[in-house]
Amino acid sequence: MLGAIAGDIIGSRFEWNNLKSKDFELFTDESSFTDDSVLTVALADSLMSGTPFVDKLKEYYRLYPDRGYGGRFHSWARGDSSEPYNSFGNGSAEVTHNHPEGIKGAQAVAAGIFLLRTGATKVQLRDFYIERFAYDLQRTCDQIRPGYTFDVTCQGSVPEAIIAFLEAADFEDSIRNAVSLGGDSDTIAAVTGSLAEAHFGSIPGALKEKVFARLDERLTAVARSFIKAVGRG
Repeated sequence: MLGAIAGDIIGSRFEWNNLKSKDFELFTDESSFTDDSVLTVALADSLMSGTPFVDKLKEYYRLYPDRGYGGRFHSWARGDSSEPYNSFGNGSAEVTHNHPEGIKGAQAVAAGIFLLRTGATKVQLRDFYIERFAYDLQRTCDQIRPGYTFDVTCQGSVPEAIIAFLEAADFEDSIRNAVSLGGDSDTIAAVTGSLAEAHFGSIPGALKEKVFARLDERLTAVARSFIKAVGRG
C-alpha cells in the first residue's frame, strides 16, 4: 500500500503538468497526497474494521473533500445512493466503477500484487497479463512516452503503469518510469508503485520517511496499522 501512496504523492505535481523525463526531484513542497491515497487508505480501513467499502469511501470523501476526485465520484460520494455508476475511470473499485473495463483494471492490479508477493517473476507476470487481460505489453516506455497523452481510463492507463514497473531496475526507477510517461501521472505512479513494492519489497527508508511526512495523523495511523497487519512496508 505504501508503494501506491508514494507513487501518488510523487506523481501529484505532474498530473496537470506532465514531464516527459525521468530526471526530476522526487519530493518538493508541491508534492501532496491526492484522492488516490485517500481512497486507498479508506479501503484499507474498511478491510481492517469490517465496515462496508461504500461507507468508508463516503466517510473519507467527507474528511478529504478537495483531493482531486473525478466529477462522477464527487456526485456519488455526496449523494444518498450506494449504487455504482458504471465508470471505467482510474481508481476503480467495483462498488463505484462497475463497468467491465473498470473491473478489469482493478482485477489486473490486485492480481499482479498477489502474484508478485507469492513469488512470480516479471516474465511470468507479463505472460499472465497478456493471456488473461489481453494487455499490449510489447511496447517500451521509450515508445509510449512521446505520444502518450492524458487518459483517465483504466484501459488507457493500467497497461502503461504495468510497463513502467516491468522495465524498472528498482522501486525508485519504477516511479520515475511512470511519471515520465505523462498522462494521469499520480494514478499511473500509484499503480506502478503498488506493483513495485510487491516485487522489490519495502520501499526505501528515505522515501518512506518523506511519504509519511506528507500524510496527516489519521492517514498515517491507518496506513501503519495496515502495513503491520500485512507484513509489508
